[in-house]
Amino acid sequence: MSLEWGEKMYKLFFKRVFDLILSIVALPFWILILALVGPFIYFQDKGNIFYNAPRLGKNGKVFKMYKFRSMKLNAPDLRNEDGSTFNSEDDPRLTRIGKFIRKTSLDETPQLLNIIKGDMSIIGPRPDLPEHYKLYVGNEERKLEIRPGVTGYNQAYFRNTVPWKERIKNDIYYIDHLTWWMDIKIFFKTAVSVLKREDVFVTDQREKSDSHTPTGI
Repeated sequence: MSLEWGEKMYKLFFKRVFDLILSIVALPFWILILALVGPFIYFQDKGNIFYNAPRLGKNGKVFKMYKFRSMKLNAPDLRNEDGSTFNSEDDPRLTRIGKFIRKTSLDETPQLLNIIKGDMSIIGPRPDLPEHYKLYVGNEERKLEIRPGVTGYNQAYFRNTVPWKERIKNDIYYIDHLTWWMDIKIFFKTAVSVLKREDVFVTDQREKSDSHTPTGI
């Protein structure tokens, strides 16, 4: 079996198999997180525990991405200049428990259910908002060729430090270089970033593209 054939099979078949196996194994641990975090979210303002956000999936299909709600009820929708969602440690829309689950990335853990459903992968491009589809130019629509991920190349290496358009370039780079070994490195780099709580919130995204050009991992 050639290396090229093996990488193709991973991308087309085994990546999904591994997603399912790992997600099912992790499900009992997530239920424990739900039992611990859920009551804090609810009793803070008596609101829904989950935030179901519409996102662009594979081939442009819109799906509901599950997250733990980190913002106050009826919080306004704020955006950055590039159209991406506003994300700041000082965001007044965040609840007290919301700041904690954002910093620890626990707010993203319900996406385990999206993986099991087939909407998402463990590793892949982070999904964009449905309205972003009209903002794609050139080959940027290529980021929809595969399932979006809970984490990915951007999340592992740059987190929230690069502009949205630069993230799309990185997403396409990932798609063009997708291998099982790349996914393993992204997985462990993400774990380190989460534990260190690196670049969780947006600080300054102005023109950092020259220093964040993908060079391989």
